[in-house]
Amino acid sequence: MAINSSTSSNILLLALTLVLAILTKTQANDPDILTDFITPNTTSVDASFFTYSGLSGFFNPNPNNFTVIKATMTQFPALNGQSVSYAVLQFPPASVNQPHTHPRAAELLLVIMGTLEVGFIDTKNVLFNQTLIEGDMFVFPKGLVHFQYNRNHNQAAIAISAFGSANGGLLSVPKSVFASGIDDNVLAKSFKTDVPTVQKIELGLKN
Repeated sequence: MAINSSTSSNILLLALTLVLAILTKTQANDPDILTDFITPNTTSVDASFFTYSGLSGFFNPNPNNFTVIKATMTQFPALNGQSVSYAVLQFPPASVNQPHTHPRAAELLLVIMGTLEVGFIDTKNVLFNQTLIEGDMFVFPKGLVHFQYNRNHNQAAIAISAFGSANGGLLSVPKSVFASGIDDNVLAKSFKTDVPTVQKIELGLKN
């Protein structure tokens, strides 16, 4: 069966669309590497290069402030190209990890002490939230706004998070909106409030 020029053009357009979709999907994740691992400007490494002790002593049953101890490729260069990283989250009583996103990674959180209220919002603006106890896990899909909150006013909480990227990235919702230099009038109109209220929020984020 002969293929006319119109059909041929449609097939070519479809093929290009599929290639573009594949490339877009590929670029949204950590790139594949063509070696076993990536070393920093040297070809000679030993087992110590693949060892990281930055999380030792993380267990603090009485943290004073919300604290994140990271193990990403920045702190642990051997993770470069491996599409994985960790973080330890320490929550004092009644503290919150403010709404934020990780644009390059899903997050799998495990509670190892205390309880946490967690949740994320999907692209239909639906909230999925849950109260976790020790041993519970919760997954936050890549790129979606999420939070963690220690509602207990008497006990601290500790959790460990695993990420599907060597550097998942972090965008704080309050800071990216109110501490990024967006004009106060734009923010006031967007949030249907007034400029003094916006400025009060901005001032609070600086403290």
